[in-house]
Amino acid sequence: MGSNFGARIVALPGTTRRRLIPRVNSSFDEAAIYQIDRPHPKLWTYYALCCLVVLPLAPILLPIHWFRYHSMRYHFTDEGVSMSWGILFRRQILLNYARIQDIHLQSNLVERWLGLGRLLIQTASGSSHAEMTIEGLPQFEAVRDFLYSRMRGVKDHGAQHAQAKANTTEVSHIHSGTLASDAELAAVLREVAAEVRALREAVQQQQQQQQQQTQGGTTP
Repeated sequence: MGSNFGARIVALPGTTRRRLIPRVNSSFDEAAIYQIDRPHPKLWTYYALCCLVVLPLAPILLPIHWFRYHSMRYHFTDEGVSMSWGILFRRQILLNYARIQDIHLQSNLVERWLGLGRLLIQTASGSSHAEMTIEGLPQFEAVRDFLYSRMRGVKDHGAQHAQAKANTTEVSHIHSGTLASDAELAAVLREVAAEVRALREAVQQQQQQQQQQTQGGTTP
């Protein structure tokens, strides 16, 4: 499924973290994204290499990372993405697409050699750390484009809903203002009619008085 939203990756000076710059004409296979449920087996290779760097601690770190790799699960839905891991102490993170504020790509030399990358997803929680880190995916760019398209789609829908609500409120106010103007006009017309009626009665009374005075003056 195609998308008109993607990102160009620019390496930040002095770090392996890469910043996203929007671009267009990026595509991804949405069905393939929904089928992702666990990291690639190369992630275990990456964990093992990282543990061997600190060889004295390898007997402790290897089992920890082995359990993390084998228990790590992903789940992409129409509403959001979830990530879980752990055996004795199970941890799960759920993120709705509407909560996503920014997405970063990060990969070191070993990850690039293995063809892997990590997605650091940040929300509006106020924390400088990523709310969720999706790792061990060779199709990390496609997943990033998918998340961005979902995030933008949710926000565009919310903006359209807010605009529609604002338009409805404005129309209601205009209608209420029109009704109020009609009521004020009717009240003014009634007052004018009452004044005209009172003026006509006063003129008639004055004419009657003049007639009576005229008749009284001509009587012998």
